[in-house]
Amino acid sequence: MSATRYRVPTLTQQQLLSLVDVRLLGENDEDRLRFRNLIEAHLYLKSDHLVGEQLRYVAHADGEWVALLSWSAAAYHLKDREDWIGWEPAQRRRRLALTANNARFPILPGIDCPNLASRVLAQGTARLSTDWQYAYGHPIPAVESFVDSQLFRGTCYKAQGWQLLGATKGFERSRQDYYTEHARPKQLWVRELNPGARRTLAAAVLPDELQPVEDKVIPRSDVRTSELRGLWDLCRAVPDWRRRKGRDYPLPALLSITVLASLCGVMRGQRDLAAFAAGLTQPQLRALRCYRDRNGRYHYPKETTFQRVLANVDAALFERALQQWEEQLLGPSHGEGDAILAIDGKAQRGSTPHVGDEQKAQLVSAVSLPDGRVRGTVLVEQKSNEIPAARQLLENLGPLDGQLVMLDALHSNQETIRQIVQGNGADYLLPVKGNHSSLEARGAACLPDPPPAAASTPSPPPPGKKKDEGLAASASALGRGFSPLAPTLASDSARPAVRYRRH
Repeated sequence: MSATRYRVPTLTQQQLLSLVDVRLLGENDEDRLRFRNLIEAHLYLKSDHLVGEQLRYVAHADGEWVALLSWSAAAYHLKDREDWIGWEPAQRRRRLALTANNARFPILPGIDCPNLASRVLAQGTARLSTDWQYAYGHPIPAVESFVDSQLFRGTCYKAQGWQLLGATKGFERSRQDYYTEHARPKQLWVRELNPGARRTLAAAVLPDELQPVEDKVIPRSDVRTSELRGLWDLCRAVPDWRRRKGRDYPLPALLSITVLASLCGVMRGQRDLAAFAAGLTQPQLRALRCYRDRNGRYHYPKETTFQRVLANVDAALFERALQQWEEQLLGPSHGEGDAILAIDGKAQRGSTPHVGDEQKAQLVSAVSLPDGRVRGTVLVEQKSNEIPAARQLLENLGPLDGQLVMLDALHSNQETIRQIVQGNGADYLLPVKGNHSSLEARGAACLPDPPPAAASTPSPPPPGKKKDEGLAASASALGRGFSPLAPTLASDSARPAVRYRRH
């Protein structure tokens, strides 16, 4: 008769398994020192140091410690894990905090019990996501672990449904952008803590309960160094007003970093700019000619440096440099990609436009559609609004022959229309709301009569919305000498905006 492959627990060992319970250790728990001493004394890694978000557990039976379990932030980059989840590089950077690594898992000496490791691991993973939610504000959908195949087989992971993806390359991360070889490849085990976790992590949009994790991550720029050098050269056109003493970072480097951060969605102030700069790689910092120490390492600017620069930079020259860089990357704008020009104003979040003693952070910008190029931006002056700023922006843009300018209902006035048609030579598209009663009536007179009611049954308007809200204003309704071309209706139940041209 062949020998049994797996050991069967005895009655005493089975009683031990029934008593095992996993307890979470808090930051100020009195047993933390004992936990660290046991790790350093009995684990081959000889260290309790963990990185990032972390939790520690103790498995005990009737008051006696039998095992230790630690979880930390996941490894920064693992090709097999990314392929298993289906992550793109950008997704990995933003969502890596949603995975955890089983960093330490020793069974204490003197404890000999089959199935103990799998029992402890099962209880630890069962409560991990809930505990992580309480400690860090988000759950953990998937976990990973490394197993040294020269010492262990990973049987407890296999028994608990973990999947072996393969072996690592034998490198460890020593500091940012640097890896060292340790010549001991590890087995990589992974597991979903809830069904469909991989599909959730690889989705285009995360669920609401996971979205805050992605929002906290400072994005990184993928712009090539050759493109950075081109931006740096264009930013040299902005004069540097600073004295020679204290110029640790050239002005083109600071302006270039600001541009890269804006393209990545960083727009909450100097602190986030400094955090974004900290994520730039050494080749990127070298291309921007940042400060280099005696060891040859490039440094990034801090928060106070950005604060001083942004308060005094020449906005007009800076904007001109950005437009030239845009043309270098995308080529000159012409044809259908630049046929529509959308103009709109936005106030900076947190600003108070109606407080006289505080600066109003409000801008009016022009963007070409559908290519999304920024054509110009004007700052709204104190004690003013978007209307004169939009006229100034249109004047700065110059000739716009053959283009369609789109604005909101705020700009339904003769002077703005005259600037678009006579000053820029363009067409326009304007909505008219219910607060322009006379203008709405004249615009409605330019539309054809609706088809008979028998042709289709119009749906009732939404509650709280006026029936004729959203009519387009015609040129003849705003001034004399213009008449609309043939308008068309998109549906029978609503009157859409209509485009009008000059004769």
